[in-house]
Amino acid sequence: MTPPHQPDPGTQAGLPACVRHPDRLTGLSCTRCGRPACPECLVDAAVGFHCVDCVNAGRKVQRRATTVAGAPLNEKPLLVPVLIAVNVLMFAITALLAQDPINNDRSALFHELSEYPPLVANGEWWRVLTSGFLHFGPIHLLVNMVALWFLRDMELLLGRGRFAIVYLLSLLGGSAAPYVFGELNVEGAGASGAIYGLLGGLIVAVLRLKQDKHVLMNVLGVLALNLAISVSFPGVSLLAHLGGLVVGAAVTFGMIYAPPAQRRTWQIGTVVLVTAALVGLFAIRTSQIVDMFVVG
Repeated sequence: MTPPHQPDPGTQAGLPACVRHPDRLTGLSCTRCGRPACPECLVDAAVGFHCVDCVNAGRKVQRRATTVAGAPLNEKPLLVPVLIAVNVLMFAITALLAQDPINNDRSALFHELSEYPPLVANGEWWRVLTSGFLHFGPIHLLVNMVALWFLRDMELLLGRGRFAIVYLLSLLGGSAAPYVFGELNVEGAGASGAIYGLLGGLIVAVLRLKQDKHVLMNVLGVLALNLAISVSFPGVSLLAHLGGLVVGAAVTFGMIYAPPAQRRTWQIGTVVLVTAALVGLFAIRTSQIVDMFVVG
């Protein structure tokens, strides 16, 4: 449907001018705002014609479709490729410093950034974060980065900001569990805590979105397989995996089960509570470790 043609110029005497083209007289008007407009400035609408100004104004106030977490739809993952690049870069640096791509943990930098409970308790707090970007050898790196890539849809569901928060808190959860419940003399590293946090979040998302039960069973199967590997292979920290899993599931729950009208409050509250719990666990365990060394 196209706007009707202008009347013959000879019949335009006394007609108003188009609001966007003052040199053009017109007998047409916008059915929304009522202002006179020439055919070029009118757009077909459900009822009559709207001027381009009303159409543009309507587009600005139109609500964008979002996910259950409040994230805009149809965004491409950005943080996942960046996180993979950072992990690969850190591996390359430690491998070069160690002059050994298989035993990159021989580099001094690796030991300065890994999680070692006595040094964390001594004030080197950065280790609980930086250890999540280190890996023991190329196989460890490959397994985690492939898993992270397959979990990239979590970034689309949560949105970049929320995804970053879930990833970071899961990483810290993966560092907190072995720090609090594990042995003191064990050095830890790897993105497994963050990966398991995303996996836990995926389980929550599948339940929230009421996906087919076969989808849930597949996700639970992947989780069971990974936990079995954690138990079977020496040197793999089951505590780190479980810590990340619990934190990731908890934070994602608060992100996607929040009522739309109170979404921001729920999400902020969830992040604050989980962060406070992690800080509390680190603080309590640190005081215990310090007392051990003082008594010793």
